[in-house]
Amino acid sequence: MKQIHGGDIYDKQIQLDFSVNINPLGIPEKVQDALENAVRKCMQYPQPDARMLQEQTGRMLGVPFKNLIFGNGASELFMALVHALKPKKTLIPVPSFYGYEHAALAGEGKLVFYETKKEEQFILTVDFLKALDADIDLLFLANPNNPTGSLLDREFLMKILDICREKEIVVVVDECFIDFCDVGYSLLHETESYKNLIVVRAFTKIFSIPGVRLGYLVCCNENILLEIQRHLPEWNTSVVAQAAGIACIKETDFIKETRVYVKKERQFLETELRKAGFTVYSGQADFILMYDDKSLDKGNPLYDYLLQRGILIRDCQNFRGLSEGYYRIAVKKHDENVSLLRVIQEYKNS
Repeated sequence: MKQIHGGDIYDKQIQLDFSVNINPLGIPEKVQDALENAVRKCMQYPQPDARMLQEQTGRMLGVPFKNLIFGNGASELFMALVHALKPKKTLIPVPSFYGYEHAALAGEGKLVFYETKKEEQFILTVDFLKALDADIDLLFLANPNNPTGSLLDREFLMKILDICREKEIVVVVDECFIDFCDVGYSLLHETESYKNLIVVRAFTKIFSIPGVRLGYLVCCNENILLEIQRHLPEWNTSVVAQAAGIACIKETDFIKETRVYVKKERQFLETELRKAGFTVYSGQADFILMYDDKSLDKGNPLYDYLLQRGILIRDCQNFRGLSEGYYRIAVKKHDENVSLLRVIQEYKNS
């Protein structure tokens, strides 16, 4: 089994990294400036409660700033909320992001998985509602999902929330890739109506700053917020991260530009990959899940072929519910996407 996450570039000779799903447009110029300026302030401690970032983000999102908690990336928040909630039983639909499982395993409760079906494009259907038993304490959902990139229908999501509220199940919705998608899918503002809902987001993907580590969650339940905060260390967001976040929240035009660019390039990649004979799963995020049914027959899987040529993609066989032959590729700039397709065509012709 290969790496748990993408971005494993440190012991490889990589020219093009398609394994990590960050904005192909890179870091916005003003965010870059804020990062550089923040270095001069590293001799001082960061604001312990990130109050300035909290207030400005709340204003930008249109949610009460007191409902926000910031973390050293979304991953720290997943871990903190598991320790805070102490669920006896956690449900995770798969395939999905490994980070939920990693966090859940840090607790003492039982972990159960709901496998989505290949013939249903690995998308949750109404059958999933039967899995929402009263003995479930915590449910992790990703919208859009990783690695499929698919979005859940809003009406279906609301039905899940209603059932979970009735059965006292806390629902964690990971929206770390939501900014790449068309508007109208976020549950951010539903947090004010559902005390059992926690929405988690990150600055990492949309602003291309995975090395900075900055995420946040939104929840209106004061007791849950207090418990999560108790399981986070002091000064868990650095001076640099807080400065970057304040700059990021002003980049609304950059997000709009990104959506247009990514949508165009994703459609281009999907079309060309299908022409090349791959099974492609349509999504709305900045990455694509595909399947190569000839990969095993060649004795030289696509992952290895590309790696030998300095191109890294995400081998998805270690995602629960997937198998050898599944790959995820990021949507990058057009010339990089063309370069990838050129080598893929060489692989198909070999």
